[in-house]
Amino acid sequence: MSQIFNFSAGPAMFPAAVLRQAQEEFLDWNHSGMNVMEMSHRGAEFQSIFKQTEADLRQLMAIPDNYHVLFLQGGASAQFSAIPMNMLRGKKSADYFNTGQWSDKAITEARRYCDVNIVASSKDEGFHTVPDKSCWTFNPDAAYVHYTPNETIGGVEFDSIPDTGDVPLIADLSSTILSRPIDVSKFALIYAGAQKNIGPAGLTLVIVRDDFIGDVLEGTPATFNYKIQADNKSMYNTPPTYALYLSGLVFQWLKDLGGVEAIAKINQRKAKKLYAVIDNSDFYQNPVEKQYRSLMNVVFTLTDASLDDDFLIGAKQAGLIALKGHRSVGGMRASIYNAMPEEGVDALIKFMAEFAQINK
Repeated sequence: MSQIFNFSAGPAMFPAAVLRQAQEEFLDWNHSGMNVMEMSHRGAEFQSIFKQTEADLRQLMAIPDNYHVLFLQGGASAQFSAIPMNMLRGKKSADYFNTGQWSDKAITEARRYCDVNIVASSKDEGFHTVPDKSCWTFNPDAAYVHYTPNETIGGVEFDSIPDTGDVPLIADLSSTILSRPIDVSKFALIYAGAQKNIGPAGLTLVIVRDDFIGDVLEGTPATFNYKIQADNKSMYNTPPTYALYLSGLVFQWLKDLGGVEAIAKINQRKAKKLYAVIDNSDFYQNPVEKQYRSLMNVVFTLTDASLDDDFLIGAKQAGLIALKGHRSVGGMRASIYNAMPEEGVDALIKFMAEFAQINK
């Protein structure tokens, strides 16, 4: 079978080496006679996997000792509710940036539990930029500030971490986690769905500072209570064991590459060359303000939208799949997460050039 490069925004492409290792261990993990998904989550075999997975993640992200790492379920969308339940801590309002459809969904959910102050919004501009800092309006009495550093659908990314002073900062890192170094200590809480740079859909990562667990809203379900999950080491209920195992293999793969510092250089090269093709062409356009373009999700349109279907058909024939943009915005989207090799981006660039030449 010829090489296939999967540009899906998530569930996304896996490192080939990880898939091969999982295949080799599928029927018999470490001479246990079991597949990992058959193991008791409290048994010695799985506990060894769990502890190594957390240790590797802590090393990759340089997570300080005063942060809990929680491996949960429900996707990042479940955290839209869990965050106000856990983080309001007696306060009545929270600050949210609105820079894309995922932050917009988080805001809608947060309004079920508290008053929401919109620090800044690019909704009226079609979510093609991050509002200038001069128009940011914080509430100094907010329980926390929430933002989405990278908007997967619109391909918009903050160029720096917002300075929120003494108000705790929360970030949805679903589409950027492990793609570059980040100072975890700047955040009260980080969360991420796994299905882009971590592992399979079904696992959700929460990294929360010790002093922000406990004092939840009355009526908070036990599975949403960070203190209960932390006290039970993410095993208040059965965790997604196989997803955890695969995520651990991804962490090991990333360590073997040289860690997040090494993958960041590769990711920057991939994005730079793909944006260069778009910018140097009158056939393709990117609608996002250059300063705020995503490193992970490169969106683009064809000048002649009537050629969209032909582009997608031709791309698939060339082994380039899942390039169709989100249904809400149209166009194209190339998600170039950690597992997308530079070879895949080069193949896309070659196809884009050939398609433009044929259809001029």
